[in-house]
Amino acid sequence: MLMPTEDRNLPVGIRKTQADEPTGVTYSMSGGLVGLLASLKISVAFSSYQSGKFYLLGRNPEGGLMVNEQFFSKAMGIHVSGGTIHLATLSEIVRLENVLEPNQRINDTFDACFVPRAAHVTGALDAHDLGIDRDGRILFVNTRFNCLSTISERHSFRPVWTPPFVSRIVDEDRCHLNGMAMRDGRPVFVTAVSRSDTIDGWRDRRADGGVVVEVETGRIVCQGLSMPHSPRWYRGRLWLLNSGTGELGSIVPADGDSEGRFEPLTFCPGFLRGLSFHGRYAFVGLSKPRYQRFEGLALDERLRVADSEPWCGVQVIDLDTGACVEWFRIDGAVAELYDIGVLPGVTCPMSLGFGSEELMNLVTVDVEDKERPVSP
Repeated sequence: MLMPTEDRNLPVGIRKTQADEPTGVTYSMSGGLVGLLASLKISVAFSSYQSGKFYLLGRNPEGGLMVNEQFFSKAMGIHVSGGTIHLATLSEIVRLENVLEPNQRINDTFDACFVPRAAHVTGALDAHDLGIDRDGRILFVNTRFNCLSTISERHSFRPVWTPPFVSRIVDEDRCHLNGMAMRDGRPVFVTAVSRSDTIDGWRDRRADGGVVVEVETGRIVCQGLSMPHSPRWYRGRLWLLNSGTGELGSIVPADGDSEGRFEPLTFCPGFLRGLSFHGRYAFVGLSKPRYQRFEGLALDERLRVADSEPWCGVQVIDLDTGACVEWFRIDGAVAELYDIGVLPGVTCPMSLGFGSEELMNLVTVDVEDKERPVSP
């Protein structure tokens, strides 16, 4: 049977299945995290591009937290839909499928096993957020070329939309287009660090040059943001992470002559990327600074005033109160996360990575009666 390795050098209550974890990595969690996952009947996926890892958090049969991780080079955007996960990586858009039926388990533990079934080679486009439109078409933020793109059967990508302030499709990260909000199967809003139309121009606008752009009209609906990421449409509102200030909040639409504005809900101690929702909870990804400090960003001062150090992990925010109710923290060699997805109805998920012995030995058969035997 498929038997992932386990690392016993973890805090009580946390078990891990691993794939060449960098040395010196430790996990910790709040006391109620497992209980919250159980009450919501969910698991959580998140990516770390810095370490090239795709993580799945679930509940093991003993009632503790299970951490499953696999290597995917520069793991970035995540899209979850039923038993399918799409993952943006360094040079591919990967589709993973859950090969288990509801009554099947691996090692009497895992009730979902996400296996790579297709990978579209795009080349290194610095793909960020991704989604699936109403026609089943893959859409992704092509940061390197400043556009929204879809896959091409022949070429690396096909551009489908460019912000109006970028004059042409060009191999230059000009505005650092990064986030995409989907609604009713279509992209409705994107985030960019600036409106720059010169190579690397966004780097000088990190403090307050960020914008939210409406895809259909090209209209800027909010500006003055600091490195905004992860726009998400949820419960009739546009939420996003104002990463340079460490805030989760929503956009208050323009009223008359006034512009739309960002309304913070809460502050989190880190550079925020990755946002997903379930019920009244937001799942937010936090990262540490790349070079000791968030130089030039208000986040540095916010942390100083709060007498806090930045940390890497996931915080669960109650949308009714803005309070952090639960958390999962990573210390050590893994310091930066990118995206988060929620897996409804899954208790203890696992995944398999390319080139692994487990992937070569796990053979499933698509039969008409839906009994998919797992190979010994």
